[in-house]
Amino acid sequence: MTTHRLSARPALVVSAALLFVPSLAAAQDATDWKAVDAAMGRPNVAQPGDVHRYNFPRSDLHVTVAAPSGSVAVKPALALGGWVAMKTVTGGAVAMGDLVLTEDELEPVLTRLQQGGVEQTAIHHHLLHERPRVYYVHVHGHGDPVKIAETVRAALALTKVPPPAPSPATPPATAPFGIDTAAIAKALGVAGRVNGGVYQVSVPRAETIRDSGMDVPASMGLSTAINFQPTGGGKAAITGDFVLLGSEVNPVIRALRDHGIEVNSLHNHMLTEEPRLFFMHFWAHADAATLAAGLRAALDQTNSKR
Repeated sequence: MTTHRLSARPALVVSAALLFVPSLAAAQDATDWKAVDAAMGRPNVAQPGDVHRYNFPRSDLHVTVAAPSGSVAVKPALALGGWVAMKTVTGGAVAMGDLVLTEDELEPVLTRLQQGGVEQTAIHHHLLHERPRVYYVHVHGHGDPVKIAETVRAALALTKVPPPAPSPATPPATAPFGIDTAAIAKALGVAGRVNGGVYQVSVPRAETIRDSGMDVPASMGLSTAINFQPTGGGKAAITGDFVLLGSEVNPVIRALRDHGIEVNSLHNHMLTEEPRLFFMHFWAHADAATLAAGLRAALDQTNSKR
C-alpha cells in the first residue's frame, strides 16, 4: 500500500495486520505536523495518546434550541464544535472527526470528502428543537496526513466555517461563571474545564477500544462528553453524548429520564469498532446541580474511568 494516497475502507480491513500492530503505540511519531497544519490551514492542538486535533467551531451559526424547558442560544463550545483528530500509524495517519454542517452544506461536503478518499461513518442530528437544523457528519481517513488535511480543508471551503481566530494578545478578564463548577465536579466524580463559556467534562471508558485493528485513544472522540452552559440563576443547558456498550443503553436512558433529562439521539459514530459502541445524545435546561446529580446516576450505569 502506498503512503501517498488515502486507502479505502475495504483495503484497511483486509490489511489490518499490516497497518496496525501492537508495537505501534511505542513507535516514533514521524509525521511533519507543521506540514499538516499548513495543509489544514490552522494549527493542531496536541491531545493525549499522540493525537493531534484540528477544531472547526461554528461561530458563524446562530442556533437556538426552543425546548419546552426554555429557549437557549447555543454557544459553539456547547454543541457546535466540529473537529478532526489525527494520529500517526503505519502507512501514514488515521483521522477521525465530526463536522458540523447546515442542511445546504451537507451534500457538497460529502461529495468533496469522497473525492479525496475521506469516508463518512455516520450522519445524524445531536439536538432536537434547534433552528436552524444542524447535521453532524463523522469522518474517517487513512493515508498521507497532508492529503487528508487538504481534502478536509477543501470540503470545509464549501461551507461558512470561519477561519481560525487569532489568540488574543491579553486574556479577557474573568467574569463570574454562573454555576458552581466545583459542586458539579464533585457530583459527577470527575472535574472538567471552562472553554468558550461552557463547562466541559470528558469521561473515558475503561475498556480498550479498537477500530480496524488499532487501539483508538479516548481523545479521538471516545469519551463521554458532558457540557454545561450557564443560563442564569444557577441554571444551565446541558448536552453531550454518552459512549455506551449495548448492555448499558437502556439503563442509561432510564437514569436520564428519571431525572428529567431528554434523550435526543442514539446511534453509532464508527463502522468497525470493537466492542460495538453506541452514542447517546441528551439535553436538559434546569438547575445545574440537579442536572449533575442526574448525569451522575447515568454515569454509574457505565464502565467509565473516574
